[in-house]
Amino acid sequence: MKRNEIDKKFQWDFSHIYKDKEAWEKAMADAEEAISAVAALAGTLASSREAFKNVLTSSMDAIKAVELPYIYASLHKSADGSNPEYQEMDARGTSLIVRLNTTLSFLSPEILSIPEDSLNEWMSYDDMATYRHMIDDITRSRRHTLDAEREKMLALLGDAAQTPNDAYEAFTNVNLELPVIHGDNGEEIRLTKGNFSIFRESRLRNVRKEAFEAMFGTYKKYEDTFAALYSGAVKLDSYFASMRNYNSSCEAALDSGNIPVSVYDSLITAVHNKLYAMRKYLELRKKALGNENIDVFDLYTPMVEDVDYPMPFENVHGLLREALAPLGEDYLVLLDRAFEENWMDVYENDGKRSGAFSCGVYGVHPYVLLNYTDTLDDAFTVAHELGHAMHSYISDKTQDFVNHDYTITVAEVASTVNEVLLTMHLLKTEKDTRRRAYILNHFLEGFRTTLFRQTLFAEFERRAHELYEEGQPLTATVLNSLYHDLEALYYDGIGINELIDIEWAYIPHFYRSFYVYQYATGFSSAVAIAKNILETGEASGYLKFLTTGGSDYPLNELKLAGIDLTDPKTVENALEVFSQTVDELWEIIG
Repeated sequence: MKRNEIDKKFQWDFSHIYKDKEAWEKAMADAEEAISAVAALAGTLASSREAFKNVLTSSMDAIKAVELPYIYASLHKSADGSNPEYQEMDARGTSLIVRLNTTLSFLSPEILSIPEDSLNEWMSYDDMATYRHMIDDITRSRRHTLDAEREKMLALLGDAAQTPNDAYEAFTNVNLELPVIHGDNGEEIRLTKGNFSIFRESRLRNVRKEAFEAMFGTYKKYEDTFAALYSGAVKLDSYFASMRNYNSSCEAALDSGNIPVSVYDSLITAVHNKLYAMRKYLELRKKALGNENIDVFDLYTPMVEDVDYPMPFENVHGLLREALAPLGEDYLVLLDRAFEENWMDVYENDGKRSGAFSCGVYGVHPYVLLNYTDTLDDAFTVAHELGHAMHSYISDKTQDFVNHDYTITVAEVASTVNEVLLTMHLLKTEKDTRRRAYILNHFLEGFRTTLFRQTLFAEFERRAHELYEEGQPLTATVLNSLYHDLEALYYDGIGINELIDIEWAYIPHFYRSFYVYQYATGFSSAVAIAKNILETGEASGYLKFLTTGGSDYPLNELKLAGIDLTDPKTVENALEVFSQTVDELWEIIG
């Protein structure tokens, strides 16, 4: 549908940020002034404690002034990327961010130029408490911070460095036209990225096969273009890592959260060691579908036949209230607000960004994008994104602006805790054997698509960057071959349709390098947290974790919720739950 055809109650209310575009224009002008004000302070930071504090305060004021109009513009483009006005607003917002980053490029080098004794003395004052973690994080990365001139040079590349991602999004969200395919009743329907998930869950094998071939056959036509875009992104990752004296792109990406590369690699090793559980799952799927030979396009259809589990959006609020009750009344009050105050943009429209996300807006409330299609999977998506939203809102209300924003390492924990709690609630309340089997299947799919599949993605990213850093051009042939081999490894025992080789081009997260592994670590952490909450009735440690924002390093924050990601058992225990769930579903189906 066109956006103007959708009821306003299912759309974001942007007036919560700015009353109108005129107010946004004023905010843009104020942001420009804030940037200019902090730019004038360059070179003064190390002169005295008072000047040091003044620069830090002015810098945070500038970031805050720029962030809000940038988000406002970005959200408009996400809602309808085909609107030229929104495209222009987003471009202006992005340029403002680049100018801010360029202006603030002096900050880290000047902080690091201060003698360590003086810096420690200045930071010991009570009025500097809010900046202590930020300064500690900067000084921790001392050997990766360049002189002011080179920092400015890298910052100036920021706008150009967005080109691979911007081109990918424009091509896949606006320009890429997918073919017409046939639905379950033989009707002709235009395939979209939004309805693809419905077709691949069809009970009719010919329907899901046609949808699979239509989607990835279309991407295959443009494989060289996609390879050029992704190769460009990898080259930029490697360039920035090299300039900052990191051993690899992976190390550079993880260092932002002070995460050792060993956490990343141990995740891959743990999953490799448990691939026997995936093979057991695939055998169960063959049995459930009544087919000795299944292919990758058979992995999404429910294993339980003839189970009708529609989930219209108006039913989701009550369901989530029940499922998330163990988190306490304060949490439920925030949940109510999300549904009642237009925090969510619900349905798909032309030009709307695909998928789903939650965007925290400091001082306002989070904005959640959905493409809802009335399925149980979509209800889980709502639970997931509202987990992000609650994490953002609670951190924003607890922390000051300097420390409000949590790192990507912990970003997927709260979202997945909500999903696991919803699963456990459904299993507890559902008495129908076949529906229970369906829910168990969904839980297994969460493991497969989040823990196994995202680890596959993580391994693809790791190896693609290594290949480039070893001197291997990342052509479509190379990337297709790499992805095919990983599919064959992770899904050993089923057919591997050759069109799956191009699926890497379908994954937008690859343009945010080394992000997806955190879905897997987050899922593992969430399984443990939810299990503990339900077994003990105690959620205080987890709720404390939600308040921390970015006030500490993520591994320390997770320990408040009882999670230690440096211990491989966190992932191994989650994989054991996966194996046990396979056995439970086998008892029903078998």
